[in-house]
Amino acid sequence: MISEIMIVDDDPIILKTAWGTLTKAGFKAVVMKSGKALLEYLKDHSAPDLILMDINMPEMDGFEVVRKLQKSNAEWRDTPVIFLTANEDEDAETIGLSLGAMDFIRKPFVPSVLVLRVRHAVELLMLHRNLESMVNEKTKENEMLFLHVVESLADAIDAKDKYTKGHSGRVAAYSKEIAARYGYSEKRQEKIFMMGLLHDVGKIGVPNDVINKPGRLTDEEFARIKMHPGIGDKILSNIREMPELAAGARGHHERYDGKGYPEGIAGEDIPEEVRIIAVADAYDAMTSNRSYRGVLPQEKVREEIEKGKGTQFDPKFADIMLSMIDDDKEYKMKDS
Repeated sequence: MISEIMIVDDDPIILKTAWGTLTKAGFKAVVMKSGKALLEYLKDHSAPDLILMDINMPEMDGFEVVRKLQKSNAEWRDTPVIFLTANEDEDAETIGLSLGAMDFIRKPFVPSVLVLRVRHAVELLMLHRNLESMVNEKTKENEMLFLHVVESLADAIDAKDKYTKGHSGRVAAYSKEIAARYGYSEKRQEKIFMMGLLHDVGKIGVPNDVINKPGRLTDEEFARIKMHPGIGDKILSNIREMPELAAGARGHHERYDGKGYPEGIAGEDIPEEVRIIAVADAYDAMTSNRSYRGVLPQEKVREEIEKGKGTQFDPKFADIMLSMIDDDKEYKMKDS
């Protein structure tokens, strides 16, 4: 692929010489007579691989052009710049480097030296892009591996409770949808999805006979169940790269009015993502089959979510859940 080099200089001789030298060396060269012309050009064109920018130009010097470039769209903002200068000025170099310039080339330049400096710069840029691409690819691979591990763990959690198969995945999906409608970025949506998958991880530490008991729990058995947020917190607190996971496990049974457990915290003291998961978790509990009942009618579920606004649930996230219910005309959001 041919690298595109843009040359910005008010001296026609410099433009002609640089264009000829770089074109002969196999580069695609584009010339501009001023910084103003460059700023007009960027509105309708993609960025080059490298910009050679004269410092001393009428109307707008090279430093000012670079400052304006840094406020433009991302593609142009990140385009590397080498300054062209006829001055031996240390202050100019200091300013240029502080603006992020790659290098300085003195004028008048020797054509062979210009080619070598530009080729060296382009090779460095290509190396950087290749490394960045490799890092991004490996990061994505690691994220996918982590997600698969999380999904497997969620399946193991759900397998403990024969009545709640798929619960963790549904809570994760509902939480992500609430977060998306609230305006979370894609990255935050993915985080809350994983928090939803692992919110019940503490049930691993609760005896199967308690989790799967078909009848009413004794006070002692309910106390064992209430331990699962704390157990989940201990398990997930080891994942220091994502402290949100532990927070989701610890706080999903807290209530907006402070009457939940294990800490009895209320309102804004409950992390926002956890308040979202709490609504999603309660919704799935009502729309799943249990040993003592089947899936509740959609109208009844809606009524309970409405009733819990401001007490059990953060009102704004309860309202989003209600809008999701209203959009679900065929009542597909439930345990099948």
